[in-house]
Formats: sequence, C-alpha cells, structure tokens
Amino acid sequence: MTQTHIPVLAGELIDVVDPAPGEVAVDCTFGGGGHARLIAERIGPSGTLIGIDRDPIAEDRFAQLAAEVPCATRFIRADFVTALEQLLEERLRADLVYLDLGMSSMQVDTWARGFSYAYDAPLDMRMDPDQELTAREILGSWDERRLARLLREYGEERYAGQIARAIARARGRHELTSTLQLVEVIKSAVPWHAPFASGHPARRTFQALRIAVNDELTQLNAALPLAWELLRPSGSFAAISFHSLEDRAVKRFLAALARGCICPPELPICVCGREAQAELLTRRAIAPTPAEAAANPRSRSAHLRAARKLEAQA
Repeated sequence: MTQTHIPVLAGELIDVVDPAPGEVAVDCTFGGGGHARLIAERIGPSGTLIGIDRDPIAEDRFAQLAAEVPCATRFIRADFVTALEQLLEERLRADLVYLDLGMSSMQVDTWARGFSYAYDAPLDMRMDPDQELTAREILGSWDERRLARLLREYGEERYAGQIARAIARARGRHELTSTLQLVEVIKSAVPWHAPFASGHPARRTFQALRIAVNDELTQLNAALPLAWELLRPSGSFAAISFHSLEDRAVKRFLAALARGCICPPELPICVCGREAQAELLTRRAIAPTPAEAAANPRSRSAHLRAARKLEAQA
C-alpha cells in the first residue's frame, strides 16, 4: 500500500468555505486526512475537528493526525449517516461540514481490498471490512437482468447487457473470485475498440460494483439533509464528488435549498411563502486545474460544490 495521499481540490475547498479560528468542523469522509489537516490548521487551538469514516485504516490515520494538529479532535468510526444522526442526537452544531466522496488513495492502493482493476486481488470492495456484502457475492448471486441494471444505473455502462451476459456465462463455468478474472470477462464482452474510447473497459463496471457493495448513493442521499441540519446558521457545507451520479445528487440538493419562491410567474405576489435556505458558494462546480490533474490523475473527474446556510427568517 502506498503511503502517499494527495487531497483533491484542497486549496479550492479552503478558499470556498474559509474556516476560521474556533470553529467546529465535521469531516464526514476522513480517508487519508489531507483536507482535515488543512482545516485543523485553520480552526486552531480553540477549534474542534470531528472525523468520520467506516474504514479502520482511516481511524489509524486520524489518531496520527490528532497527535499533530493544534485543535481538539474526535473520531467516529461509522458510515456518515449513522455518525451524523449521532451528532444531531447530541445537539452538536457545526460551522463546517464537508464530504470527500469516492475512494481514498489508501483504499485504491491496498491491493487486498479489490477496488482496482490494475492488479489481481480478491473481489471484495468493502469500505467497511466488517460488513457482509462483497463484490464476489454480487457477481455470484445476482441474476443477469439485475446485474445489467446495476451496471447501467451505477456505472452508466454502455455495454451493460453484454457484460452482464458474459458474467453469467463465466460464473457458470467457475466462480469469479479475483479482479483480473472479472477484467478478462469484461474485455471479452465489449467491442475491441471500446477500451480506447473512454478509459479502461473495466472502469465503469468496477465503479458500479463498488457503489452497490457500499450502498454509496443511498448513503449520500440520506446524509445530505442530515449534514445540512447539523450546520448552524452561516455555516458552510461542501462536497467533492468523483462521478456524475454523486455530483448530480449534490447539485440538486443544494439548488433546492437555494431556491426561494416557487409561485407561478403570473401571480402578482408570492403566496407559497418559500424562502431560500442556502446561498450557493459555487455557481458552477469547481474542477481541478490542468496542473493538478496532471500531477494527480485521480483528481481529473472531481467536482466541488458548496453553499452557506442562511439565517432563518421570522
């Protein structure tokens, strides 16, 4: 496993949310802690950093960071929905809540976790190694139609039907247990020219499996309103996403909060009484600069969106 973790859009995150001394910040997806370290330095000795992650490796990383940063710290090992619910029950109010979605470099580069199609590993893909569902179980037990729907919806895979059919045929001969076995099945199912059109031919299938194993989109949609509720007025929320499904969910959530009156335009006065709850801090998603994308290829698909919570009107 590589020990190098490069936080994506780190400078942009700091510029947009502008953490100040004494604030309470909640990192919902601690991972390698790159963003958290920058936030901790800004909130200083009077601030508090709360880290959340379901991966035990992240918990070890947090312990190392906690010994080095100036602020008070706390770690919750749980998925971010469970952790946010816990913080709300404690009546905590935060000045900053942010999510760095997708996988951390630690997870990708730990071969035994099976997240990467670049080397042979068990078909696992669990962010929480204590959970039961694995990619191997999905590939071995889901029927062809369900697999095709998974690849189409979560991977946005053009050849979902062909790949699902090839998986069904392959597992009829022998159980699929390793990542390179799956890669070979995928390559056999897509046209020869497809790998050159949009990256590695297994990329979208691996994305779909990872999302399904970890229930990522359900978690995200449940976490967004919880994170917003946790913010005190004038607090900031930010999310960094790495594929269109995540980014679309964040975009729609923030756009709905920033929208005020929804009355038909022909009405002379507002009768709905709806008021905006958020001020968008990013009118459009912020993407990595060409320099960052060149230095860290894993950042290329990243998008940052953020908003500030408005004071409730009387």
